[in-house]
Amino acid sequence: MGAEVVVKRKFWPQKRRWKVLLIIGIVLIVLMASLLLGGYLFLRKSLPVIEGEINLTEITKEVEVTRDKNGVPHILAENSYDLYFAQGFVTAQDRIFQMDLSRRQASGELSEVIGASTLDQDKYFRTLGLRRAAVASYDGYSSEAKDVLQAYADGVNAYIKDAKKNNTLPVEFTFAGYEPTEWTPIDSLTIGKYMAYDLGGHYKGQAFRYYMAQHFSDEKVLELFPTYPEDGATVLQALRENELDITKSIATVQFPNEFNGSNNWVVSGDKTESGLPILADDPHLGLATPSIWYETHIESPDVNVSGVIFAGVPGIILGRNENIAWGVTNVGPDVQDLYIEKRNPDNPKQFEYMGKWEDATVVKEPIKVKDGKTVPYEVQITRHGPIISEFTHDDKEDTALSLRWTALDPSTELEAVMMFNKAKDWEEFKKALTYFHTPAQNFVFAANDGTIAYRANGLIPIRKKGDSSVPVPGWTDEYEWEGYIPWDELPTIVNPEEGFISTANNKITPDDYPYHITNTWAQPYRQQRIRDVLNSKDKITVDDMLKLQFDQHNLQAEEFVPIFLKALEESKGELREIDKKVIELFENWDYVEDIEAAAPLVFHQWMTEFANVLFEDEIPNDVDELFEGKGQIVDQMIRDAVNGKEGIWLSEAGGLEEVTFQSFQRAVDFAVERQGDKPSNWVWGDYHAVPFKHPLSAIKPLNYLFNFGGPTAMGGSGVTVAAAGFNRDTGLVTHGAAWRSVVDFANLSETYNVVGPGQSGHVLSDFYQDQVEEWTTGKYHKTYTDKSHYEKDGYTLILKPAK
Repeated sequence: MGAEVVVKRKFWPQKRRWKVLLIIGIVLIVLMASLLLGGYLFLRKSLPVIEGEINLTEITKEVEVTRDKNGVPHILAENSYDLYFAQGFVTAQDRIFQMDLSRRQASGELSEVIGASTLDQDKYFRTLGLRRAAVASYDGYSSEAKDVLQAYADGVNAYIKDAKKNNTLPVEFTFAGYEPTEWTPIDSLTIGKYMAYDLGGHYKGQAFRYYMAQHFSDEKVLELFPTYPEDGATVLQALRENELDITKSIATVQFPNEFNGSNNWVVSGDKTESGLPILADDPHLGLATPSIWYETHIESPDVNVSGVIFAGVPGIILGRNENIAWGVTNVGPDVQDLYIEKRNPDNPKQFEYMGKWEDATVVKEPIKVKDGKTVPYEVQITRHGPIISEFTHDDKEDTALSLRWTALDPSTELEAVMMFNKAKDWEEFKKALTYFHTPAQNFVFAANDGTIAYRANGLIPIRKKGDSSVPVPGWTDEYEWEGYIPWDELPTIVNPEEGFISTANNKITPDDYPYHITNTWAQPYRQQRIRDVLNSKDKITVDDMLKLQFDQHNLQAEEFVPIFLKALEESKGELREIDKKVIELFENWDYVEDIEAAAPLVFHQWMTEFANVLFEDEIPNDVDELFEGKGQIVDQMIRDAVNGKEGIWLSEAGGLEEVTFQSFQRAVDFAVERQGDKPSNWVWGDYHAVPFKHPLSAIKPLNYLFNFGGPTAMGGSGVTVAAAGFNRDTGLVTHGAAWRSVVDFANLSETYNVVGPGQSGHVLSDFYQDQVEEWTTGKYHKTYTDKSHYEKDGYTLILKPAK
């Protein structure tokens, strides 16, 4: 046997071990605290300077900027240049990262700072050419408007220069790894063109119906048209003769939210307690951090106006001055047409027109890509517009689709905005509207002389043939535009006997109106609810208006729940015990979508599943995304079935009772999966909540920094006046009225407003998400134009000319 080796282990004494562990713990705590402190200080140094003085070489006179307790800047200047310079500077202080992303997205320049992941998106926006349209628009502006654009750009650039010099750019730029470039007047106009895109036309619906014509019978296709075309069979045959694979191109586009719209209404003094008009407006767009809207008050010797504007654009687009107030909703007209173009097989840059080959205009659009090579890209533009059917693939087809769209033409919306801001009465405001071309908007108006008015304003094309429901042949002149609806024949109302005017993206024209506007209007529920409430009162107060903007009564449910419950009674399907409990919920529901209610959770999924049962096995998911007006069409299918006119889709799916039963059980299972098997414990607000997501919160762990509060419960839905559209899978509210405003002419120096989630884009600002609670509970702050009010609890910054 060998010698035994004994290894003795030597241990530190117990006390010493604890000492070392204690020291290590303290060191780790100190390091962690240092990291947190360092991170905090790094974030803090980029906070906007909102008090004291800043010396700037560009301005000529002192400008006073007072941010009130809600972060609204009140800018007081002695001349126009300094006013708009200060507006650009101050907006950049709060929103420069948002502004930079906005101009890059609209220009197709995201890949330059993000990388190849946004290349398809950039190709799409380069193809559309919003920036090209902005460039083409610039020369149409007056010298005064150009001066405003330049002053604003100078202010933005002064901020960028100062922030770069002092290393105080917002932290988002550090995370993204780039710095903003110089701002130009074209950037502001491009952002304006993007808003026309966001509120654009209906070409995705045309693409959907084009696909359907290639794959389904006449009867099934025509039932999915918003209105039945007079020459339906002829239209479909023409589409089938010119086949293009939509799924390879347009079906991959990320379209704007179909429900981008708004509510607005104005009540005359005859129906108000004060005897003076009251106006309310709440535009519905995407909800995010920061808000799409930036509230501002600007004042100089020739203008005093307060309201909101898109960050990156000068002036005030929605608001009021000392004499008038105005608000908008989206008309949603057919201002986009897809043309089927025949390409020359021997020359892919030529397209047929009237029996001859025409050269397309070819625009080179090289796309810079972060950490990659510049991608060469060309856009072909026919007489109708850019070829949009190939931006995601390289196949050279004999047939292509081009897009004709009013927003791609030169236009002068900012000229109109400048005139709105100074208008004193309806005649001056109406004159300003002649410069507002796109997107077409429903304007409501009130003045301190008691006038209330409405106008559907913008360029709406008149077509030789067709109604924009499907793509049309581009090789003939039969389907060309013949101009626009004459300006003096656009729908207009002044001082109606009814005493109020309201719009909610609803049908705005009588059946005998001589011009085509669109076949696709919003579902009527918001407009009907507004009218019901305004008609129910003899004398209306400001409080009535505020409550109406946050009204959560669901008229769609009020219409269809009784129909569905009756269909369940007549169905041959076997109800489960949990189904019976859910039916009791519906029988006791008052149709108000309060955050504590249970029924909305099932109702909205019921409507979704009803459509799924009809279409999911036959229409591919990517094509279904193009299905414009699906809600209205399914609603009408149900009404028709109740009236004994059951259509082919419903009939082939088993009939009203069977589809109602299947979709009901699916909806109940959906609710069980998310909130358990006790319907009495289901809560709408636990599912339906608004996150106000920051663009960088999609990158973990940055979500903990930029969206630290988590989603907040929100009542209502996409069909209530308190609009809150949501993702059907997650329940997250992503769409609604980030800006709500009520103007009472009994006191024009103050207005009732809310901007969700807040004014600032800086995560450490007191104004970052300080209005979330107001926004989700129907509360408001007052914005004053009287200095004695807004400076009380405000923060004043003086912009001084540098010596």
